[in-house]
Amino acid sequence: MAAPTPFARGREADVYALDGDRVLRRYRDGGDVTVEAGFLAHLHESGFPVPRVYHAAGADLVMRRVSGPTMRAALVAGSVAIDPAAELLAGLHRRLHTVAALPGAGHGARILHLDLHPDNVILDPQGAVVIDWRNARHGPPGLDVAMTALILAQVAVDPHQPLAAAAEELLRGYLRAIRGHAVPLVDEVVAIRRANPTQTPAELARLPTAAALVTAALVTAAR
Repeated sequence: MAAPTPFARGREADVYALDGDRVLRRYRDGGDVTVEAGFLAHLHESGFPVPRVYHAAGADLVMRRVSGPTMRAALVAGSVAIDPAAELLAGLHRRLHTVAALPGAGHGARILHLDLHPDNVILDPQGAVVIDWRNARHGPPGLDVAMTALILAQVAVDPHQPLAAAAEELLRGYLRAIRGHAVPLVDEVVAIRRANPTQTPAELARLPTAAALVTAALVTAAR
Protein backbone atom coordinates (compact mmCIF):
# COMPACT_ATOMS: atom_id res chain seq x y z
CA MET A 1 0.00 0.00 0.00
CA ALA A 2 1.40 3.41 -0.97
CA ALA A 3 2.21 5.90 1.75
CA PRO A 4 -0.31 8.75 2.03
CA THR A 5 0.55 11.92 0.15
CA PRO A 6 0.48 15.22 2.04
CA PHE A 7 -1.86 17.84 0.61
CA ALA A 8 0.34 20.64 1.96
CA ARG A 9 4.07 20.94 2.66
CA GLY A 10 5.89 23.58 4.63
CA ARG A 11 9.57 24.06 5.31
CA GLU A 12 9.43 21.79 8.33
CA ALA A 13 6.16 19.83 8.24
CA ASP A 14 3.78 17.90 6.03
CA VAL A 15 -0.01 18.08 6.38
CA TYR A 16 -2.22 15.05 5.71
CA ALA A 17 -6.00 14.87 5.47
CA LEU A 18 -7.44 12.40 7.97
CA ASP A 19 -11.07 13.07 7.08
CA GLY A 20 -13.25 16.04 6.18
CA ASP A 21 -12.82 17.63 9.59
CA ARG A 22 -9.30 16.76 10.76
CA VAL A 23 -5.73 17.04 9.51
CA LEU A 24 -2.44 15.61 10.72
CA ARG A 25 0.53 17.99 10.80
CA ARG A 26 3.76 15.98 11.07
CA TYR A 27 7.21 17.52 11.45
CA ARG A 28 9.76 15.87 9.21
CA ASP A 29 12.65 16.26 11.68
CA GLY A 30 10.70 14.71 14.55
CA GLY A 31 10.72 16.71 17.75
CA ASP A 32 8.10 17.29 20.41
CA VAL A 33 4.91 19.28 19.78
CA THR A 34 4.02 19.57 23.47
CA VAL A 35 4.89 23.27 23.76
CA GLU A 36 3.17 24.18 20.49
CA ALA A 37 0.05 22.22 21.47
CA GLY A 38 -0.01 24.00 24.82
CA PHE A 39 0.01 27.41 23.18
CA LEU A 40 -2.68 26.33 20.71
CA ALA A 41 -4.96 24.98 23.45
CA HIS A 42 -4.57 28.16 25.49
CA LEU A 43 -5.19 30.41 22.50
CA HIS A 44 -8.24 28.41 21.43
CA GLU A 45 -9.70 28.65 24.92
CA SER A 46 -9.01 32.39 24.90
CA GLY A 47 -10.97 32.87 21.67
CA PHE A 48 -8.00 33.62 19.42
CA PRO A 49 -8.49 32.13 15.92
CA VAL A 50 -6.33 28.99 15.82
CA PRO A 51 -7.15 25.42 14.77
CA ARG A 52 -8.50 23.26 17.57
CA VAL A 53 -6.07 20.52 18.62
CA TYR A 54 -7.51 17.02 19.10
CA HIS A 55 -4.31 15.09 19.74
CA ALA A 56 -0.62 15.88 20.19
CA ALA A 57 2.21 13.37 20.54
CA GLY A 58 5.82 13.34 19.42
CA ALA A 59 6.07 15.11 16.06
CA ASP A 60 2.34 14.87 15.32
CA LEU A 61 -0.51 17.33 15.78
CA VAL A 62 -4.07 16.34 14.88
CA MET A 63 -6.14 19.49 14.39
CA ARG A 64 -9.40 20.78 12.97
CA ARG A 65 -9.21 21.19 9.23
CA VAL A 66 -9.61 24.85 8.29
CA SER A 67 -11.22 25.61 4.94
CA GLY A 68 -10.33 28.48 2.67
CA PRO A 69 -7.24 29.78 0.88
CA THR A 70 -4.16 31.16 2.54
CA MET A 71 -3.82 34.92 2.53
CA ARG A 72 -0.94 34.52 0.07
CA ALA A 73 -3.11 32.52 -2.35
CA ALA A 74 -5.89 35.11 -2.03
CA LEU A 75 -3.46 37.94 -2.76
CA VAL A 76 -2.15 36.15 -5.84
CA ALA A 77 -5.70 35.42 -7.02
CA GLY A 78 -6.72 39.02 -6.47
CA SER A 79 -9.58 38.10 -4.14
CA VAL A 80 -7.95 40.13 -1.34
CA ALA A 81 -6.26 43.50 -1.84
CA ILE A 82 -2.98 44.44 -0.19
CA ASP A 83 -4.29 47.17 2.13
CA PRO A 84 -6.98 44.96 3.73
CA ALA A 85 -4.42 42.15 4.05
CA ALA A 86 -2.02 44.50 5.83
CA GLU A 87 -4.77 45.65 8.19
CA LEU A 88 -5.68 42.02 8.89
CA LEU A 89 -2.09 41.04 9.74
CA ALA A 90 -1.77 44.03 12.06
CA GLY A 91 -5.13 43.30 13.67
CA LEU A 92 -4.17 39.69 14.34
CA HIS A 93 -0.98 40.81 16.05
CA ARG A 94 -2.77 43.41 18.14
CA ARG A 95 -5.35 40.83 19.18
CA LEU A 96 -2.76 38.12 19.91
CA HIS A 97 -0.79 40.38 22.20
CA THR A 98 -3.84 40.96 24.40
CA VAL A 99 -4.15 37.25 25.20
CA ALA A 100 -2.98 36.43 28.73
CA ALA A 101 0.40 34.74 28.91
CA LEU A 102 0.70 31.15 30.06
CA PRO A 103 1.69 30.50 33.69
CA GLY A 104 5.40 31.00 34.26
CA ALA A 105 5.92 33.68 31.63
CA GLY A 106 8.10 36.62 32.60
CA HIS A 107 6.61 39.88 33.81
CA GLY A 108 5.06 41.78 30.91
CA ALA A 109 5.75 39.02 28.39
CA ARG A 110 3.10 38.27 25.77
CA ILE A 111 2.46 35.30 23.50
CA LEU A 112 4.35 35.65 20.22
CA HIS A 113 3.81 33.77 16.96
CA LEU A 114 7.15 34.75 15.38
CA ASP A 115 6.16 33.53 11.91
CA LEU A 116 3.01 35.49 11.07
CA HIS A 117 2.96 36.02 7.30
CA PRO A 118 0.43 35.46 4.47
CA ASP A 119 1.14 31.73 4.12
CA ASN A 120 0.26 31.20 7.79
CA VAL A 121 -3.13 32.91 7.68
CA ILE A 122 -6.03 30.89 6.29
CA LEU A 123 -9.07 32.87 5.19
CA ASP A 124 -11.80 30.60 6.51
CA PRO A 125 -15.35 31.69 5.58
CA GLN A 126 -15.96 32.37 9.29
CA GLY A 127 -12.82 34.46 9.69
CA ALA A 128 -9.05 34.37 9.45
CA VAL A 129 -7.26 31.53 11.26
CA VAL A 130 -3.58 31.61 12.18
CA ILE A 131 -1.61 28.37 11.69
CA ASP A 132 1.95 27.07 12.23
CA TRP A 133 2.78 27.88 15.85
CA ARG A 134 6.06 25.99 16.12
CA ASN A 135 8.01 29.17 16.84
CA ALA A 136 5.56 30.38 19.51
CA ARG A 137 7.08 31.69 22.71
CA HIS A 138 6.70 34.47 25.26
CA GLY A 139 8.41 37.79 24.84
CA PRO A 140 7.96 41.46 23.91
CA PRO A 141 5.46 42.20 21.10
CA GLY A 142 8.16 44.16 19.26
CA LEU A 143 9.77 40.84 18.31
CA ASP A 144 6.57 39.67 16.61
CA VAL A 145 6.13 42.94 14.72
CA ALA A 146 9.73 43.02 13.55
CA MET A 147 9.70 39.35 12.51
CA THR A 148 6.66 39.77 10.27
CA ALA A 149 8.24 42.87 8.75
CA LEU A 150 11.55 41.08 8.16
CA ILE A 151 9.90 38.04 6.55
CA LEU A 152 8.01 40.30 4.15
CA ALA A 153 11.19 42.27 3.45
CA GLN A 154 13.11 39.09 2.62
CA VAL A 155 10.58 38.39 -0.13
CA ALA A 156 10.67 42.01 -1.27
CA VAL A 157 14.46 42.04 -1.79
CA ASP A 158 14.61 38.67 -3.57
CA PRO A 159 15.31 39.40 -7.26
CA HIS A 160 13.92 35.99 -8.25
CA GLN A 161 10.65 36.40 -6.35
CA PRO A 162 7.66 37.32 -8.56
CA LEU A 163 5.82 38.67 -5.50
CA ALA A 164 8.65 41.03 -4.50
CA ALA A 165 6.80 44.25 -5.33
CA ALA A 166 3.61 43.08 -3.63
CA ALA A 167 5.59 42.01 -0.56
CA GLU A 168 7.15 45.45 -0.23
CA GLU A 169 3.74 47.10 -0.56
CA LEU A 170 2.33 44.72 2.06
CA LEU A 171 5.30 45.41 4.35
CA ARG A 172 4.73 49.16 4.19
CA GLY A 173 0.99 48.77 4.71
CA TYR A 174 1.52 46.44 7.66
CA LEU A 175 3.92 48.84 9.37
CA ARG A 176 1.46 51.71 8.89
CA ALA A 177 -1.37 49.60 10.33
CA ILE A 178 0.64 48.37 13.34
CA ARG A 179 2.15 51.80 14.11
CA GLY A 180 2.03 52.66 17.79
CA HIS A 181 1.55 49.06 18.93
CA ALA A 182 5.13 48.14 19.85
CA VAL A 183 8.67 49.20 19.03
CA PRO A 184 9.92 46.73 16.39
CA LEU A 185 13.07 44.94 17.58
CA VAL A 186 14.76 44.62 14.21
CA ASP A 187 18.29 43.70 15.31
CA GLU A 188 16.97 40.97 17.60
CA VAL A 189 14.88 39.30 14.90
CA VAL A 190 17.72 39.45 12.40
CA ALA A 191 19.75 37.39 14.89
CA ILE A 192 16.84 34.96 15.35
CA ARG A 193 16.38 34.64 11.60
CA ARG A 194 20.11 34.12 11.06
CA ALA A 195 20.07 31.21 13.53
CA ASN A 196 17.04 29.58 11.84
CA PRO A 197 18.24 26.33 10.19
CA THR A 198 15.49 26.50 7.53
CA GLN A 199 17.00 29.63 5.99
CA THR A 200 18.91 29.01 2.76
CA PRO A 201 22.35 30.54 2.13
CA ALA A 202 20.77 32.96 -0.37
CA GLU A 203 18.16 34.04 2.18
CA LEU A 204 20.84 34.58 4.81
CA ALA A 205 22.88 36.65 2.38
CA ARG A 206 19.90 38.96 1.80
CA LEU A 207 19.18 39.52 5.50
CA PRO A 208 21.14 42.81 5.79
CA THR A 209 19.34 44.25 2.76
CA ALA A 210 15.99 43.09 4.12
CA ALA A 211 16.72 44.61 7.52
CA ALA A 212 17.67 47.90 5.88
CA LEU A 213 14.37 47.91 3.99
CA VAL A 214 12.46 47.34 7.25
CA THR A 215 14.31 50.21 8.92
CA ALA A 216 13.56 52.54 6.01
CA ALA A 217 9.90 51.48 5.91
CA LEU A 218 9.60 52.15 9.65
CA VAL A 219 10.78 55.71 9.12
CA THR A 220 8.21 56.23 6.38
CA ALA A 221 5.42 54.64 8.45
CA ALA A 222 6.18 56.95 11.38
CA ARG A 223 5.54 60.12 9.35
